[in-house]
Amino acid sequence: MPRSPRPVRVLRAIAAGLAALVLVLLAMPVTPSFAQASGHVRVKFVKAGLLVGGGAGSGVLNYRGRNYPFTVGGLSLGITAGASVGRFEGRASGIRDVADFAGTYSSVGGGFALVGGVNGVQLRNEKGVTLVLQGPKAGLELAANISQITISLK
Repeated sequence: MPRSPRPVRVLRAIAAGLAALVLVLLAMPVTPSFAQASGHVRVKFVKAGLLVGGGAGSGVLNYRGRNYPFTVGGLSLGITAGASVGRFEGRASGIRDVADFAGTYSSVGGGFALVGGVNGVQLRNEKGVTLVLQGPKAGLELAANISQITISLK
């Protein structure tokens, strides 16, 4: 009984598809120039206010093996009373270029600190960079507000 040519055609089509896939993968650049990367962030922030709050601080972004110092300033509007000092650490994600890290970040939230505690915050800027930070906070503060934080690379 003669063999049907159909299975041979199917195997050839599968082999051609695999060869095309390998060629596409080999043609892709080794270093993804447009890939988003994340960095490690450390920041110290001092905040005080009564109804309207303000704060300032500084920090370091470690991104692709290099350290980038930055300054941070912020303004909050809502229920704010007291003063606190926070040392935060976490990740910055969605960075395509280190310049994307600088910008205005927004958050809506609240918190409470009495002498000490742990605080966490998630912020996002207009370029799509997201900061997820947490760390110890010391002072006396009650807050339920809308915050805008501006980060500038030094």
